[in-house]
Amino acid sequence: MKPQKPTTLDFEKKLDQLRASIEKVQSNATSQDQVSKIEELKFELEAQTAEVYATLSPWQRVQVARHPDRPHTQDYIDMCFSNFIELHGDRYYGDDQAIVGGPAKLGNHRVMVIGHQKGRDTQENVRRNFGMASPEGFRKARRLMKLAEKFKLPLITFLDIPGASPVLEAEERGQAWAIAENLMEMAGLKTPFITTVIGEGGSGGALALGMADRVLMQEYSVYSVASPEGAASIVWRDHKFAPRAAEALKLTPSDLLKLGVIDRIIAEPTGAAHRNYLDAARLLKETLTEELDSLRSRSVENLIQSRNAKFRSIGTPTSNPSGLAEDSVVS
Repeated sequence: MKPQKPTTLDFEKKLDQLRASIEKVQSNATSQDQVSKIEELKFELEAQTAEVYATLSPWQRVQVARHPDRPHTQDYIDMCFSNFIELHGDRYYGDDQAIVGGPAKLGNHRVMVIGHQKGRDTQENVRRNFGMASPEGFRKARRLMKLAEKFKLPLITFLDIPGASPVLEAEERGQAWAIAENLMEMAGLKTPFITTVIGEGGSGGALALGMADRVLMQEYSVYSVASPEGAASIVWRDHKFAPRAAEALKLTPSDLLKLGVIDRIIAEPTGAAHRNYLDAARLLKETLTEELDSLRSRSVENLIQSRNAKFRSIGTPTSNPSGLAEDSVVS
């Protein structure tokens, strides 16, 4: 559910002042001149918002990707899908609520949808471990992947995780092994597979749901091998260098499209998804439907071969394996 008043980031304060001016004039609007003034202020707000978001630094984009009011997996399930039935448990240890998933319908397509899920308040974030999945979460995801293959359901996943659970108990329960098993399963999964980074895609916790035929990113999401703070602590021994690390990590959608790590960027509404849930969901649903229609026309053998070739070619300097232009943004 969209919060009534989104949290304001530092670089959005000027925009919030404009919003306050609009609300003030609206509350006292009694003449046509005041109505015209409101329209002028709204036009100025739209223009300034577009200008601010067009010049965000990588670190500022990280802040947007982590925005506490940004739509999460369950929000997009509610807005883009129908007939969703959540399935629970990994059949080994327990049910990790940092990952949600189950069968649903995307338009006329029956699909399996899985995604990382963060909370909206402290209580829910504790229950969902702030979106940091544990081994049982990755095993639950693998169980649903195998169900998708068994029942010939295309698989759609949403990535929004700062990183896998860092606690000792997660390692004791075989976290690295659970992620590795997911990678092996996805490499040979006999069904069309689309993944979308909707917030922050962090490290192996994101990749454990993301080895897909088509890898998409929303415009203000980020995807990296480590968080900027984690990278700064490793390289400079101080997390205060996180903004510098964000520059070096090449974690923005435009950087990753150039490197061939992703295939497509999904545009977001002016001011990012946390300002307009419905438009963000519409753009996402349109893109997922288009990509799914394309993938369903291909044979299983072709999908698996292309998927493996795609991920084996990442990191080579020869070309962009997606074959798309660098400005391939869905609007």
